[in-house]
Amino acid sequence: MKDTIFIGQLMIDLDCRDAQKYEQIFSGTKEVAENLKIEISKLQPWIDANVPGAGAIKTIEQFKGGQSNPTYKIITEGRNLVLRRKPPGKLLPSAHAVDREYKVISALYETDVPVPKTYGLCKDEDVAGTEFFVMDCLDGDIYWDPMLPSLTKEQRIKVYQNKNKTLAALHSVDYKKVGLDDYGKPGNYVARQVSRWSKQYMASETDNIEAMNNLIEWLPNNIPDDDETSIVHGDYRLDNMIMKNQEVIGVLDWELSTLGHPVADFSYHCLTWRTEPLYYDYSKLKELGVPNEIEYRDMYSEATGKDMSANWEFYMAFNIFKVAAICQGILGRVRDGTAASKHAEDRGMKVYPLSDAAWSIVEKNFK
Repeated sequence: MKDTIFIGQLMIDLDCRDAQKYEQIFSGTKEVAENLKIEISKLQPWIDANVPGAGAIKTIEQFKGGQSNPTYKIITEGRNLVLRRKPPGKLLPSAHAVDREYKVISALYETDVPVPKTYGLCKDEDVAGTEFFVMDCLDGDIYWDPMLPSLTKEQRIKVYQNKNKTLAALHSVDYKKVGLDDYGKPGNYVARQVSRWSKQYMASETDNIEAMNNLIEWLPNNIPDDDETSIVHGDYRLDNMIMKNQEVIGVLDWELSTLGHPVADFSYHCLTWRTEPLYYDYSKLKELGVPNEIEYRDMYSEATGKDMSANWEFYMAFNIFKVAAICQGILGRVRDGTAASKHAEDRGMKVYPLSDAAWSIVEKNFK
């Protein structure tokens, strides 16, 4: 890996990468926020009609995570359920599409991809205030620290093997056979993504960044000739899955899923190896039972039959470019006075080191 470019703690969300802090903020449940409360008397008839054996609703709690789409734990006499709904208020037309989440989770239930059982999508806003769907609440572990300090070496090996195997299983699903042929636009995913993020970057441009200009020119002319289409998760990471005995029993947060390129999805998942300093120490990784980037990539190759070695660095440059463009979008909102977070400018400024890192990958591997 002599040509690997590590980008350090530069990812958009790295101010939340302190695993203990992250877990405290997002793990578990809390009392339902006043503006998101659901009336049990209105929800109960829907539960009775759609969830066999559930019985009376005892309590409703709100998960601390699920910030984009409010997510609830529904505790009934017979079982625990999860309700995921659109947030109230005026929304962008394509945002918070819980109907898409419901569709993909339901379609994957009979495949090798572990997902919760769903019980129905409700579009009647009188029931819970907004459109929602209900699924089983899975009882297992969510890990936040990629070094898995609470586990043994053998258990860490299992976690990495199984999360890799699960993503390979997703990318192996015949999306047409499970009724998802209309779930996105098949073909030319990477080209469309390069075009989309280039346009979004230019629309929010606040400075002339040479590395971004270079990437916008280079990427569309060097897309690998390996186009294929599968279901992609879009945000596959350790804390978006529930495990039991180190086996994945449920993949969560399908909000960004669509039809896309499996290698683009897998390589985006692997950006962790470029953003966590602990992953740089190969001897320490071996001691812990955590695979290095190439070992992890080869696991996926073995499971899927895809040899990604020739184009791997292209996909890494492409994904870092995408994150850089997202950062520039944040800077654009800071400029326009519409950024909500007090940390927005700091996050946005990461466009500079990220774009430099992406262009360095190109220069080292393709020039």
